[in-house]
Amino acid sequence: MMPIWENCWALAVLPKLVASPNLGGEASVQLVAGCVQMNSGSDVAANLVQAAALMASAAEGGAQLILLPENFALMGEDAAQKQLFPEQHGAVVTRFLADQARQHRVWIIAGSLLAVTEQGALCNRSVVMSPEGEVIASYDKIHLFDATPGSECYRESDLVTAGEHPVVADIAGWRVGLSICFDVRFPALFQHYRQLGCDLFSMPAAFTYATGHDHWLPLLQARAIETQCYLLAAAQCGHHPSGRKTWGNSMILDPWGGVVARLGHGVGVIMHSLDRNRITAVRQQIPLGCSSGR
Repeated sequence: MMPIWENCWALAVLPKLVASPNLGGEASVQLVAGCVQMNSGSDVAANLVQAAALMASAAEGGAQLILLPENFALMGEDAAQKQLFPEQHGAVVTRFLADQARQHRVWIIAGSLLAVTEQGALCNRSVVMSPEGEVIASYDKIHLFDATPGSECYRESDLVTAGEHPVVADIAGWRVGLSICFDVRFPALFQHYRQLGCDLFSMPAAFTYATGHDHWLPLLQARAIETQCYLLAAAQCGHHPSGRKTWGNSMILDPWGGVVARLGHGVGVIMHSLDRNRITAVRQQIPLGCSSGR
């Protein structure tokens, strides 16, 4: 019988996996990961300065992998500014990420930024940069934030086109399932990644304050518990020029669902040494039988 999440996956019309080249070498037992929490605004240059300082702090602390939040380079005030971002800033931001990766010799999952698809549509894209400054994978956000929490109204689909394919990146031998923010509410994506042997999920976000207060932690814990994977969640925090207020509370969760690192509502960095032995121990204690070879 087909597992229930495969039925859900079929309904989601996401038939294809895109995997990055295996550039990670032999799998490491441990991986030191850092999550960067930012308060991005409409000034791209200022946002990059903020990101650079926080990534330097993480690298100095021993991070091998750094995750940035959603929209790290721009939390803009209007649609026109966002639409022009790829043309005006895309190349500069990509060079910035490559320079940072080479300078610190780290892997960077660049949260998300607005990019243009091959078809010319705007998308919300997470990019993976190797320590050599090369883009080894990219994921376009599948589940767009069209919601009306309380008195607020968000229509992400008015600006960007949804991605179509899940993406697994090989980072230092760890299989990382890529996601962005609203994806966390769709467990079939993460069950699919688990079946493909993922050890770790990346979750850059810009959760609203209202939804974050009630939903952020339980959603993250559910995704970690039901897949028995580590989860990195890097968030935006505070007030932004558009008037939006984001929840912050970046976290790292272990395969048991335990919060092993957490930040509050301010800008900063959290870090944790991920241990493959912890994954093995949790999966032996509560076998779920949903992994493909890992």
